[in-house]
Amino acid sequence: MQWSFIANSILLGTGLAMDAFSVSIANGLHNPSMSRGAMHRIAGTFAFFQFLMPMLGWFCVHSLLEAFTVFQKAIPWIALVLLCFIGGKMIYEGLHEKEDGEPSPAAVTPGALLVQGIATSIDALSTGFTIADYGAGMAFLASVIIALVTELICLFGVRIGKRFGMKLARRASIFGGVILILIGLEIVIKSFLS
Repeated sequence: MQWSFIANSILLGTGLAMDAFSVSIANGLHNPSMSRGAMHRIAGTFAFFQFLMPMLGWFCVHSLLEAFTVFQKAIPWIALVLLCFIGGKMIYEGLHEKEDGEPSPAAVTPGALLVQGIATSIDALSTGFTIADYGAGMAFLASVIIALVTELICLFGVRIGKRFGMKLARRASIFGGVILILIGLEIVIKSFLS
């Protein structure tokens, strides 16, 4: 196996994981008392979708290229809608804290995590074009490396969010929601600039 293939996959995974990293920070901010299991569920969900989307993109390139090209223009807007929905919900919860100053329950629900996973990885469908020259085995391995890199980066992001979330407990949920909305806007703006 070539070292350049591994290095390229790690770099690709790092680039693709940045949105998930930011959302992981927001999740840590939103719930600074999150358990270790919840941290691994968050990172694992992002890793799964960062694995799945390049493989779906690869499949589309090899079988459904024309349909995928039409769908590709909608990807940034889908991500924006999903991230604004989750971010808006976090802001709402942060603004409606209990009167004793304690934040409202801050667990990341499975549904919210699913939406976050899709929203932060949907642009990775385009990675299918990047790995289109690979055979199925190499595309699978590249996607596994991308997933592992994503998981490590997201675990780090949740830890950062938890640390600052303890210090910003009263408004961490609002801050996390704003981060999600800004990520959605960034995805749309990048789509116009590329």
